[in-house]
Amino acid sequence: MSASIFLPRSILLTIFCFTCSIFLFPEFVTAGVTRHYKFDIRLKNVTRLCQTKTIVTVNGKFPGPRVVAREGDRVVVKVVNHVSNNVSFHWHGIRQIQSGWADGPAYITQCPIQTGQSYVYNFTIIGQRGTLWWHAHISWMRATLYGPLIIYPKHNTSYPFAKPHKEVPIIFGEWWNANTEAVINQSLVTGAGPNVSDSYTINGRPGPLYNCSAKDTFKLKVKPGKTYMLRIINAALNDDLFFSIANHTMTVVEADAVYVKPFETDIILITPGQTTNVLLKTHPNPQQTTFLMAARPYFTGQGTFDNSTIAGILMYDNLSASISSSSNASIKNLPIPTLPPINSTSFVANFSNKFRSLANTQFPANVPQKVDKYFFFTVGLGSNPCPKNQTCQGPNNSSKFSASVNNVSMILPTTALLQSYFFKKSNGIYTTDFPSVPLVPFNYTGTPPNNTHVSNGTKVVVLPFNTSVELVMQDTSILGAESHPLHLHGYNFYVVGQGFGNFDPKKDPANYNLVDPVERNTIGVPSGGWVAIRFLADNPGVWFMHCHFEVHLSWGLRMAWLVLDGELPNQKLPPPPADLPKC
Repeated sequence: MSASIFLPRSILLTIFCFTCSIFLFPEFVTAGVTRHYKFDIRLKNVTRLCQTKTIVTVNGKFPGPRVVAREGDRVVVKVVNHVSNNVSFHWHGIRQIQSGWADGPAYITQCPIQTGQSYVYNFTIIGQRGTLWWHAHISWMRATLYGPLIIYPKHNTSYPFAKPHKEVPIIFGEWWNANTEAVINQSLVTGAGPNVSDSYTINGRPGPLYNCSAKDTFKLKVKPGKTYMLRIINAALNDDLFFSIANHTMTVVEADAVYVKPFETDIILITPGQTTNVLLKTHPNPQQTTFLMAARPYFTGQGTFDNSTIAGILMYDNLSASISSSSNASIKNLPIPTLPPINSTSFVANFSNKFRSLANTQFPANVPQKVDKYFFFTVGLGSNPCPKNQTCQGPNNSSKFSASVNNVSMILPTTALLQSYFFKKSNGIYTTDFPSVPLVPFNYTGTPPNNTHVSNGTKVVVLPFNTSVELVMQDTSILGAESHPLHLHGYNFYVVGQGFGNFDPKKDPANYNLVDPVERNTIGVPSGGWVAIRFLADNPGVWFMHCHFEVHLSWGLRMAWLVLDGELPNQKLPPPPADLPKC
């Protein structure tokens, strides 16, 4: 005989509401919980710019769903692949302390998830809070597979600024009418630069400045006299972007999920991979209801790029009918915010130098003061000779475009580096002789050498646990000086110095900021210049470092750091999960 327990309706309603609140409003839940997400990778027909095409999505959404957690939470994401493309996912900016198997770059920390397969990404968010993002990390699949990753502070912990009225993610993307996998595959065969995108997007929408896209416009509705926090993410594939909102000033408060000393600006510059949180204070008595926000690229290279402007709308709500009717002019008549010239390297340098860590008791800047190992890496373009009996369309008819770090263009292995290392089967997969300095020094930002050929290989740098590292990354003028957004997986780093021309090891370190440098996971190496970073290698595993321009990544501007285990149990990489995909 079974007994039935009847709960009062009020208690059932309370339980139901509490359960819903966990899923709908995770920011209000106590810290230290496990949050489960399911990513079904499916095809979906999407129409943009008056053309319909089939794209790969997460759960049929474009952009993908928001992943929300608190500092200290465990995040478990089950990915099930229902499409013919291989996929893998990277949780951009998550430290992945002792969880390197969940980092996601294909053939670096895992083999990709093949059709019909699944894999569970399992990681804990340790000592981080702010705006990050997730994206596919294989070929150009991140063109449609991306979304925000929002980490709230621990329960009962506030922001180091007044709580905003509302928080809004703004994600820049790029849209191709063509299939992006076909675009990059054709480029790799011919050796030419890939076709550029047909539009930029804000939260997946191209907006009124593009052909037949007025109905697909991002609109930010605001109330007068309120403060909004915009969580800005650059998920574009190949473009740094300037961004501004007409007649409004922004206050920058966070970069790459690390608080910064607040500073005001009318314009921000954000590279692919970076995130920037800004506070937007709306006017208490606006004289019009509608303003344009706009973004367009920063570019100094020699290749082609999408030289278009994306616009969205800032719209004041709850205003009197008289103001609404008199000010609601045609969107096309609204002034576009003034943005710097396309190649305004001086603005980019000045803006970049404004970022400083809080460097206080609660949020210290733990900059390595002593350095165990120094590295000097050139980053830039180059070429590979054209295969026999083939005409190529690279820098000339006898070569293909390539890109490299210290003139090594990385060939991705056919099995994941992390597995090869962990199971001691690295023979024939990778070597440990990645050069710590250029093997052939030259005038990096002067007249480029006649021979622009790169070497090709799969080489890593091995670092003992807890090594303090200083890395200077130097842009080169080979095939055109340009900014390169370099992203380091598994770590944040401190940007201790930057400048133009060739780095001078005798003079430049004297000007380093070792007190309150900005802490980031992605930094733009200045066009025709250099940047110096420091980090402590306290996270064992294999960690990818690469240019976040997808075209340069595809051409080989990538390398990996292999950080060895420490002596203590919490300093060792655990064994892989049982469902780790096989190649």
